[in-house]
Amino acid sequence: MNDINKLYSLWMEKATEPEILDELKAIDGNNEEILDRFWQNLAFGTGGLRGVIGAGTNRMNVYTVSQATQGLGNYLNEAFSAPSVAVGYDSRINSDKFAKAAAAVLAANGIKVYIFKELIPTPIVAYAVKELGCSSGIVITASHNPSKYNGFKCYDERGYQMTDEAAARTLEYINNCDIFEDVKTMDFETAVSEGKIEYIEDSFLDKYFSLVLSRSINPEIAENADLSVIYTPLNGTGNKPVRKILSMMGIKNVAVVPSQENPDGRFPTCSFPNPEIRDAFNEALKLAENNKADLLLATDPDCDRVGIAVLTDGEYKLLSGNDVGCLLVDYILSQKKEKGTLAENPIIIKSIVSSDMSTAVAESYGAEMKNVLTGFKYIGELMTELQEKGEENRFELGFEESYGYLSGMHTKDKDAVNASMLICEMAAYYKKQGKTLCDVMNSLYERFGFWNNALFNFGFEGADGMKKMLGMMDALRNEAPANLGGMEIVRVEDYKLSSATDVKTGEKSVLDYPSSNVIILVAENKDKVIIRPSGTEPKIKIYAMVQGKDEMSAKEQTEKYKKDIMAVLGIGE
Repeated sequence: MNDINKLYSLWMEKATEPEILDELKAIDGNNEEILDRFWQNLAFGTGGLRGVIGAGTNRMNVYTVSQATQGLGNYLNEAFSAPSVAVGYDSRINSDKFAKAAAAVLAANGIKVYIFKELIPTPIVAYAVKELGCSSGIVITASHNPSKYNGFKCYDERGYQMTDEAAARTLEYINNCDIFEDVKTMDFETAVSEGKIEYIEDSFLDKYFSLVLSRSINPEIAENADLSVIYTPLNGTGNKPVRKILSMMGIKNVAVVPSQENPDGRFPTCSFPNPEIRDAFNEALKLAENNKADLLLATDPDCDRVGIAVLTDGEYKLLSGNDVGCLLVDYILSQKKEKGTLAENPIIIKSIVSSDMSTAVAESYGAEMKNVLTGFKYIGELMTELQEKGEENRFELGFEESYGYLSGMHTKDKDAVNASMLICEMAAYYKKQGKTLCDVMNSLYERFGFWNNALFNFGFEGADGMKKMLGMMDALRNEAPANLGGMEIVRVEDYKLSSATDVKTGEKSVLDYPSSNVIILVAENKDKVIIRPSGTEPKIKIYAMVQGKDEMSAKEQTEKYKKDIMAVLGIGE
């Protein structure tokens, strides 16, 4: 604790930001609060930084952002002869401030900066990296986390999140950079006037929207289906671009939720601005009471994820990320096959925690399913490999169960603008046939069996949280259960050790994936239970992929798996 208090005293002496000093003074003498802010440096990895906004090394503030940017700048100056960076930000508290601080540090290090004039979706920054020929990209965002969080997302020159090697080298530079003494910076406006920082013009986005629109399969359908949509950007970046793409595709009946229309990093009507959860739709559901719409659409604050609720039998049913992924796979492949535009040997890419039902759907059209680790950068890497081989036309869709989708090569990150267009087009197509997306999902169950894909999150906050989670994973790695939910476990896949074990024979095989702290337990009936710590939040995630003869049996079996794996890990309800 002595070292922590020395660090606290140093910040009291060196920090000049008024809000930081006020917070530091407020916790004077409170060892628990001081420890929480200084027990570690925010970890910089392939996704950059993410943490609670506030004072200290374990918080998101101007100093930690500037230190990370200095480390990135040192790496870029080492790796590129004339580096440049695209910078964007979302609606969160201090996002614009952090973006300008990062831009000023880069400019002071001789790195050209292209910055957006206003808040912008994450996938558009990823697009800008490639389109402007930048060496890197920075987005100030914490995606769908609660309002107390912010983050520093970092892209490499290919437009997806940094590789492990680049992140490790950047981290070396960060660790060797004194947060108060070694950071170079300059006045932001001076850097603009000297041409070191350049604002990105609005016209730059015209090509992006054209590329998104080009992914439409039935471009005429939306104008003629009279689809009605209630949309909420959840006080984030989606408001302008999503409304623009819906307008471009001819959807005229779009109502925007007034309380969630404008940017507001406090997210006053939604404590978790995450389209994965029903609370995110509460305001849209209120609006729908007197204005029934076919579809409720919600994008998260940085507009890379989208969730929907479908009007069916007079009520709104939320569809999961896996549901929408399966629907998109079926819609894209079936329509392209019907039109004769489906590529030879088409490819769908999904994360290993996303529904295996989508694999069955894809294979029914002769498409190949590629599985990658969680994190859209792995989908981006495979897309890039296809491009480099001249096979980009084979790529039809990339998706993750966490509500991220992409159908084009215009960006290498999940794109809720692109996905919103596809979902609305798909809904319009089926509306013309007198069907809802729920009707279509039920028809897929009839064709491929009922699949229940459940995700259970368990939080572990504070200094001991990560230690507990890693301990759970190590214990499971050392002794996997023989049975779960009344089913024998026949295969254990350990992605940290890159090995799979046949439990009956003891035979091991290699998993050809980068090392990642993920364990998959495969049951005798091919159900899967997947366990991994979150890469962005202090929680452990448990996924169950369960196929049953009907919904009730699949959900009952899911609960059995949940109960047993919680007991194995030592997690209480």
